[in-house]
Amino acid sequence: MTPALSSAIFGPVFADPEVAGLLSDRAYVGALLEVEVALARAQAELGLIPERAASAIERAAAGLAFDPAALAAGVRRDGVPVVALVEQLRAALAPEDTQYVHRGATTQDIVDTATVLVARRVLAHLDAGLGHLARELGRLARAHRGSVMAARTHAQQALPTSFGLKAAGWALPLARHRDRLAELTPRLGVLQLGGAAGTLLAFGPRAFELEQRLALALGLGVPELPWHAQRDAIAELGAWLALLTGSLGKLAQDVILLCQSEVAEVSEAPHGERGGSSSMPHKNNPMRSEQILAAARAVAAQSSALMHALVQEHERGTHGWQLEWLCVSPMALLASGALAGALELVRGLVVFPERMRENLLREHGLVLAEPAALALSLELERAEASALVRSCAGRALAEKRFLIDVLREVVLAKHPTARIDWAALARPEEHLGQASALLDRALARLERAFSLVPDPVAGG
Repeated sequence: MTPALSSAIFGPVFADPEVAGLLSDRAYVGALLEVEVALARAQAELGLIPERAASAIERAAAGLAFDPAALAAGVRRDGVPVVALVEQLRAALAPEDTQYVHRGATTQDIVDTATVLVARRVLAHLDAGLGHLARELGRLARAHRGSVMAARTHAQQALPTSFGLKAAGWALPLARHRDRLAELTPRLGVLQLGGAAGTLLAFGPRAFELEQRLALALGLGVPELPWHAQRDAIAELGAWLALLTGSLGKLAQDVILLCQSEVAEVSEAPHGERGGSSSMPHKNNPMRSEQILAAARAVAAQSSALMHALVQEHERGTHGWQLEWLCVSPMALLASGALAGALELVRGLVVFPERMRENLLREHGLVLAEPAALALSLELERAEASALVRSCAGRALAEKRFLIDVLREVVLAKHPTARIDWAALARPEEHLGQASALLDRALARLERAFSLVPDPVAGG
């Protein structure tokens, strides 16, 4: 059985080390303590507990060397880490101050608020990663504005396109993911404070003041209601992670297909630098793309499981909360690894424009069938033009000849006065449609979303 994301061997492959640090036990316990301290501080400001006690709690939390084994035992005993953590925190206080730790809060208040704090830090890191990847893809798109290649539909060559436009297609979802993240963040970034049953009973008549002060101290919003059993923001976070990794998986899937030996239009790295085989010295496997794609599929599966956590019972649920624990952190880790891997992939991608053009014309120029039919329809009846191209395509395949050459012979024999620029018709670069203008539009969108440097060719 292969080790999990916590493995020192496999973990760094599938998870960004910085995000792994943000999701570590130490970081999570730090967030729990941050909430406990902020709660005590807010209560002291309102005169609900002594200032002396709040200062003591803050000092104890700052110096607490928490015991992971004791917290693990606490989770086994109580189902949550907060009870055992509060016990450790109280043990570091003078007896007269212990009663003021965690005063009025329920465990889920602390856990959910800490989860939001951690998620916000992870999302800030991912947002920065989106910007880095968008910049690299924008650079790639600009560099290959004129690199003609075959667009493929249903895995078959369809029409000429440019590799620059393809790269822009990889990049544009990142701008939309940034938009979604900007919408998600305020919905997710809210305080959880409801007390035992979500009525704020234990906080007394100044509960709303306490709520405001605590939210302000933590940089969070105040929800209309405690959201103990309303888990849509957490589910939305998971959906966003799945959308992000799905887009990265699309990029990776395309690269895998373009790396195939028979295609060989790109390579993840120069030969011998990565993707080697233990038995086949010639191999240059697209391992980074494979890892990204595996992460995307795993996150999609976990997203499906996470949606079940939306079904909660009454004011506080049973197992849905724990289901979130099993899904969200692994999803964030895998998304971070996929994003870091995609950045490395794009930065190191080796592109072979000559091979792209060669492949485009390899199948006897059949990819030029639609441009040919359009050109002929300007001189002949549309039905006849389509029939001629279809017939000549069959001959080109059978005789292993270039489609435009066959078509030229047939058309000139039947319609010697037809005015066709056969040389232009044979050049795939002449049949990119609005690819360049579309690329400009895509780059402009990326520039707005990520403050990219405008394309000097397009003038922004």
